[in-house]
Amino acid sequence: MDTIKIGNFLAELRKEQNLTQEALGEKLGVTNKTVSRWENGNYLPPVEMLQELSKLYAVSINEILCGERIAEENYQAKAEETITGILSGSPFSFKERSDFWKRKWQKDHLVTNIVLLVLLLVILVAGILLSMPLIAGLAPVFAVVVYMVRRNNMMIYVENNLYGPIK
Repeated sequence: MDTIKIGNFLAELRKEQNLTQEALGEKLGVTNKTVSRWENGNYLPPVEMLQELSKLYAVSINEILCGERIAEENYQAKAEETITGILSGSPFSFKERSDFWKRKWQKDHLVTNIVLLVLLLVILVAGILLSMPLIAGLAPVFAVVVYMVRRNNMMIYVENNLYGPIK
């Protein structure tokens, strides 16, 4: 996405409306400095402002993000191009986002996981010391089941944060 091109287009649209940066800022509830940053390509307006600018200038958000007016016959292709560009321009890869949410879950559940581990070790040691081979033998099985349940809980948490909760 070419923020300079978008900024130039926003400036052109503003001038077509005979608005100053200050007057536009007042209409949108932002400072003229913010409008200047958008028009210089330093920042993109947030989604809410893109919607307001789209209404004010009678252009689509897609046209704003393309930095040009789009002929009707090219609209679908430009929309696909814009969406692909936005998604590929994410500063974090899917794996990085997934790893972040995994680490966060592990950190948030550290105490619970340690308590479960200690409990399983106590069961194992008690089974060995009390000469109860069935309990000692089942402890590793319980450990695997607990691990699988905890991992599943973590993956549900990660997926909910990556995609939103399943409805």
